[in-house]
Amino acid sequence: MVLLRLLLRLLFGFRAYNLEPLRTPGPVLLIPNHVSWLDWLFLGAVLDRDWKFVTSKATANTSFLHRMIMTGSRTIPIDPHSPYAVRAMEEHLESGGRLVLFAEGQISATGSLMRLYDGTGFLIRKADAKVILCYLRGANRIWFVKHRGWRKFFPRVSAHFSDVQRPPEFAGIPHAEERHRLTDWVRDRMVLQQFDVEMEFGPSNPLSAVAQTAGNIPGRTALEDSTGTTLSYRRLMVAVDLLSGAFRRLNRIRGERVGVMLPNVNGLPVTILSLWGAGAVPALLNFSSGTPSLLRCARLSGLTRVVTSRRFLEKAGIDPRPMVAAGLDLIFLEDVRAGIPTRSKVTALVRNLIAPGIRSLKAGLRPDDTAVILFTSGSEGTPKGVELTHRNLNANVRQAMSIVDLTDDDRFFNAMPLFHCFGLTAGTLFPLVRGCATYLYPSPLHYRTVPALVYERACTVLLGTNTFLNGYARKAHCYDFNTVRFLFAGAEKVQPATFDTWAQQFGVRILEGYGATECSPFVSVNTRIHPSYGSVGRLLPGMECRLEPIDGVEEGGRLLVRGPNIMKGYVNEDANERFKAQGGWYDTGDVVRIDDKGYLYICGRLKRFAKVSGEMVSLAAVEAALSDAFPRFGPKFQVAVLAVPDADRGESLIAVTNEARLTLADMRLAIHAKGLGNLCFPREVVVVDAVPVLATGKVDYPACQRLIKGVPSEMSQVPIEAA
Repeated sequence: MVLLRLLLRLLFGFRAYNLEPLRTPGPVLLIPNHVSWLDWLFLGAVLDRDWKFVTSKATANTSFLHRMIMTGSRTIPIDPHSPYAVRAMEEHLESGGRLVLFAEGQISATGSLMRLYDGTGFLIRKADAKVILCYLRGANRIWFVKHRGWRKFFPRVSAHFSDVQRPPEFAGIPHAEERHRLTDWVRDRMVLQQFDVEMEFGPSNPLSAVAQTAGNIPGRTALEDSTGTTLSYRRLMVAVDLLSGAFRRLNRIRGERVGVMLPNVNGLPVTILSLWGAGAVPALLNFSSGTPSLLRCARLSGLTRVVTSRRFLEKAGIDPRPMVAAGLDLIFLEDVRAGIPTRSKVTALVRNLIAPGIRSLKAGLRPDDTAVILFTSGSEGTPKGVELTHRNLNANVRQAMSIVDLTDDDRFFNAMPLFHCFGLTAGTLFPLVRGCATYLYPSPLHYRTVPALVYERACTVLLGTNTFLNGYARKAHCYDFNTVRFLFAGAEKVQPATFDTWAQQFGVRILEGYGATECSPFVSVNTRIHPSYGSVGRLLPGMECRLEPIDGVEEGGRLLVRGPNIMKGYVNEDANERFKAQGGWYDTGDVVRIDDKGYLYICGRLKRFAKVSGEMVSLAAVEAALSDAFPRFGPKFQVAVLAVPDADRGESLIAVTNEARLTLADMRLAIHAKGLGNLCFPREVVVVDAVPVLATGKVDYPACQRLIKGVPSEMSQVPIEAA
């Protein structure tokens, strides 16, 4: 064994961590992830000889080599399809034995953790076995794997063993359900272990994580955009080296908050990564909100400089003079690029030919330093500035990577603006770190163009909101989304009609998630392994939550969450004081219920409840009842429900809609059909040309309130499609 470990150390730099639990007496079940043909070798190098491996009889009969390895004194060959397969394992454990079980039943076809067989839970309960988990890090990149992604002859491999786990008790449920829940418990613990290990041993900031990926796959495509420009990971790192060097030559930029106002093109993620490389903090400005709002955000975050582009300002029709008059120094990318000397370009190219991403990998960014400032959508009031650290962003990316079974060949289509956290983390940093190509498009509102581009670029991952997905469905051909494997929706509640349309018309299942800018943004998400229709999925690994009761609300409670992805704080002093007083918990302001399997169901925003005649009424529930009730009005039908003061009843409801044919009688019937009470009836209908929405697709409720009062918007809106 000593010689084997030395050989593995020489070839793969192999190391094993936390070996003490392996001395635990039986019955013990060791459950590792299964990603390569050599997994047994890495484990066997550190296990005592009394540990036995469960192997497949069918695979063992494939060849003489397979039989030699998979049958012997240290193996228990079984037929995985036989109902009696568990018996031999059970007998070994009940006799005090120690067993290694690859619970996935096969080598991963994606390189990620796949489903576990329910026999795992049955075996744990039947033998009353203790459980040790193992995460084989890096083994999915050796040459002997099943997935079709990139591989190396001798990647770095390590084995990380958990402490001894005692399975939970599930009383009062059928045995089949108990087996299923125990198996889910094992998988959840494996996912959490993977996340914890990657956070401890992986790069500590997103820039280094992207640079590490670039070092592994420098020739693969990283970014594409609507200008026809394609950047490989090597070219991306060259651009980041050059631009970060140019930014460093600016006076006092290290540690400074620098505004960024650019559309979804390759230059935007390059600029963000370059500012990190220069030690600055990008503050991503929402140019679609209008100049007054933009200037408020700039003052709030203390900006003196804004990186932008002359071409973008001209195309979007944004007048830079009010920004200059407000004291903002506009840094145009055209000027920055023109000022980079040829010698620097040659040096950066040679450096990244030899060692792609080496300078960014050693950027020296501290995990708890602020990485970015984002501004909340302002769907219910004035936007707040959110400080997210490098650890926050890194954690959210790692959380997503541990539960979403992407392959190296997946291609993202991201039309969500990067000034929205959904577009930044989910649509850009996630694929860049994972090693997937990303196509950036400047507007999610081009309902005819987006489906055509998804089809043309053969994208497999699409992001959107309920509003945008309905728009694509109206304009798309039924074959446009034939390559889409993952459709993630967030930012607003997905309506049942939207689920049905995408399932029936395109054969795509929407995976709804939930989050907030303050959470980087993911809190929970449905996955292909753990989907639950109507929910927003289960909490991400490493997160915890609690529900606080609300007077007048019988179902659910106020959701508070805590985890490594929760923000550093607000730039708004009053809001930041309230956040700090929570002791690391973030109050989402949402009313949520959680079922016995851990799935979250959003009941509505606490601010989106009205108190009518002393009873709490969910405005979101009323909206949901009305949104799906009138197919005769067509897919463009919109309705928003708001509360206004009422001298007699405390508050009353008003419906704002773009459909003149909608009547109070229609709404009463629809609300009754959903089982809601009389207090949920709107008492007035206000008809508008279009219900106001933000660039993220959310209903702009402050603008709706102003429409009710007959007050025009104070902001000159810049449509995002102009970008």
